[in-house]
Amino acid sequence: MANQNEETIIEVCPGCGGQHSVEEIASALKTCPSCGYHYRMEPAERIEYLCDKGSFAEFSSNLSSRNPIEFAAYEQKLSGAEEKTRMKDAVITGCCEIDKHPAVLALMSFSFMGGSMGSVVGEKICQAMLKSVKEGLPLIVYATSGGARMQEGIFSLMQMAKTASAAAEMDKAAVPFFTVLCDPVTGGVTASFAMLADIIIAEPGALIGFAGPRVIEGTIHAKLPEGFQRAEFQRERGFVDLITHRREQRSTLASLLELHSTKFRGSDSEY
Repeated sequence: MANQNEETIIEVCPGCGGQHSVEEIASALKTCPSCGYHYRMEPAERIEYLCDKGSFAEFSSNLSSRNPIEFAAYEQKLSGAEEKTRMKDAVITGCCEIDKHPAVLALMSFSFMGGSMGSVVGEKICQAMLKSVKEGLPLIVYATSGGARMQEGIFSLMQMAKTASAAAEMDKAAVPFFTVLCDPVTGGVTASFAMLADIIIAEPGALIGFAGPRVIEGTIHAKLPEGFQRAEFQRERGFVDLITHRREQRSTLASLLELHSTKFRGSDSEY
C-alpha cells in the first residue's frame, strides 16, 4: 500500500504498519527499516547486492516457453509476463563471484507468473546444476514460486523429477548446493529441488510449504497455528537450517562458499 505525499512516496509496511519512503526501503535492501519485513525482490536487484561488481555472467538466456498442450491464452500470459519483468521466464541463471568466491547462481522471480515452474524453469535449473558438476562450482538457488505451471500440464510436473535427478548428480559429485527460500515457496518447487540442498536458508517470514494455509484450512476445516509454514515455524521443526536477513546474505553465502569450496575444476562427465 502506498500513499503519495508531494514528491515522496510512502509505503505502509505489511509487517508492522510503519511508514517509510520508497527510498528508505530500497536503501535497506527492500526491507522495512523498523521491523525487518522483507518485501519481494527481483533477480536483478539480488545480483546487485550479492555478486561482486561486474562478475555475473548469464547463461541459458536463449530459452523461452512454448505452449506444449495448447492451453488457451497461454501465449498471451507469457507475453504479458515478459513485458512486465523483462525476463524470458521465471528464472535467471549465471556464473558469478561472491566476495571473490566463484559460484553458479539461479534466481527466481515471483513476478513472472508466480514463479511457476514449467519446462524452461526446470531446464534452466537442471543446466545450472549440471554446470556446477562439470566445473566444480557450488550452486546457489534463490527460490520463490507458487509451484508447477498448470498451463504446461504433465510437462510441468515432469520438472520435479528432472530437477531432483540433477540434484542427485550434484550429491554424487559432492558439489555444494545451497538454496535460499524467499516468500513464498510452495507446491512442486518445494516438493523438488528447493528442499534438496545441502544447506537450506530462508528469508525472515517467508511462507514455505506444499499446499498454502488457506487450502489446508479448507481441507481440514480447522484454524492453523499462528505463523504456520512461515520460515521461523519451519526452522523450529528442522525444515530450514538458517534464517538470514537480506543484509547478511552476502557474507553468509561467502562464508559457506569458502567453507565448502571444492578442490577440482572440471569433471570427466559429459553433459
